[in-house]
Amino acid sequence: MRYKVFVATELTAFSLSLLEQSEDIEWVVSAPKTRAVLQHITDAHAIIARDDVELPQDTLELAPALKVIGRVGTGITGIDVDYATRRGIIVTHTPDSTAVPAAELTLLHMLALCRRLPTVHHAVQDGWWLFDRQQQVGSQLHRKTVGLIGLGRVGKQVAQRCLAFGMTVLAYDPYLSPESLADLRVTMVSLEELLARSDFISLHVPATSGTQHLLNAERIAKIKQGARVINTSAGTVWDEHALADALKQGKLAGVGVDVYTQEPPYNSPLIGLANVVHTPHIGDNTLEANQDISVQIVQQVLDALHGVDYRNVVNMPLMGFNYEDTKPYLHLGEQIGRLQYALHHAVSPTRIQQVGIECRGEEMSDMIKPLMVAMLKGLLEPVMSQPVSYVNAPILAEERGLQVTQKKGLSHSAFNNVVSCQIICDDGKELVISGTLLDQREPYITRIDDYILNFVPQTHMLILGSYDQPGVIGRVGTLLANEGLNIASWYTGRVKPGGNTLTILSLDEPISDPILDLLTAQEFIRHATRVEL
Repeated sequence: MRYKVFVATELTAFSLSLLEQSEDIEWVVSAPKTRAVLQHITDAHAIIARDDVELPQDTLELAPALKVIGRVGTGITGIDVDYATRRGIIVTHTPDSTAVPAAELTLLHMLALCRRLPTVHHAVQDGWWLFDRQQQVGSQLHRKTVGLIGLGRVGKQVAQRCLAFGMTVLAYDPYLSPESLADLRVTMVSLEELLARSDFISLHVPATSGTQHLLNAERIAKIKQGARVINTSAGTVWDEHALADALKQGKLAGVGVDVYTQEPPYNSPLIGLANVVHTPHIGDNTLEANQDISVQIVQQVLDALHGVDYRNVVNMPLMGFNYEDTKPYLHLGEQIGRLQYALHHAVSPTRIQQVGIECRGEEMSDMIKPLMVAMLKGLLEPVMSQPVSYVNAPILAEERGLQVTQKKGLSHSAFNNVVSCQIICDDGKELVISGTLLDQREPYITRIDDYILNFVPQTHMLILGSYDQPGVIGRVGTLLANEGLNIASWYTGRVKPGGNTLTILSLDEPISDPILDLLTAQEFIRHATRVEL
């Protein structure tokens, strides 16, 4: 059989030669324009493209022969992965290709900040040879402490290079256990300790709802006086205005930035400040990275077409299960996992240590493997820089030291078929969420810990822990009404009169940070958590 590979991006000449050398492959290269994509995809068996080529369902429906989608880069945004999975189309990407260049750029920023490189460069270029060496005095990396927020692929590469400079390396990653560290010279610490001890702080976390403004004004205030901060990960993970204020006030000695809240950064408050080193989002833009990523994606696509190997596949179906029959259970498991993630951050600042699952009833017991995989996917997805799928969720959980077990006695539901998920944190705190399917199709949460709630998870949700006292419902409703937020549904459970209550609100739109802060400040609120499903 001959296969047609449609390349809708620029690849290196060597990677294209791999296609040329394959006797059963014919290939065509085209610009990533909509008309060209729609023309060439109709008879293609594989497409290789970057994120400027979107592949929604209506486009994939035009490609009846399509077997493999090769995405150049880490992200898979714009691909209808669910539809591709139902079609049996393999979606593969290249998550490892940009770690080294991004890490090297991070070190470049650290060195440039230490030696005031932009300032001294422009001084010499403009004809100013300053003989007062004190005006040009810098600092060195040797014997300094660097704190890495996020120890994924890029973070680990940065750690190795900082150790080579003779630096003390601290790291904060709530989804990585100390036991899973490959290099014991890296010390896992809390975020607060990292901020207080580090001379350099480098961000290596993905852009998710859970990491938005991770480095905000409150946390910047806890940073060691005179520290320097570098971000080559995502512009949304820090508050640019708070950083600019800290620089102007002398709290921070410098900032290195490759990514911005808005790109191009025409309105960034960091532009124009003397102690900031800027680069224009070039973390992965090297000759070597372009070569590596081109060769990698071509080899992955060829191997998948030939059935030789399946690497970096984000959507491999669970073997032995019909996808259509399994999908409602997968959806339920993901919803429970996402709720666990949200509530975990509300009640415990420590790492999740164990995940346990119990399935009761014949329907649920037959689906225990898909449910477990889906729960792990929902639990890990908000904090991962790489796509989390039903294929890699168990592997990622193992890499982060999560103990996954089957348990008994978790469920106290009146439903015949119910699944319960328990997480146990390092501080000993536990959380159990139970759920079932309505008409075997719709996810339905029946219990959170000892609170009986019975609700259907919605897109925009607010979880409130409060005290059982008169007027709470009215005050919360009035507060949200005054802020223009409409409540779609309200579910409250309590264990005993006068104790604690747990409330689940479905909203017509997401709740903003200021409103969330306003709720949290109320004396009757124990915790308030935003959940986006």
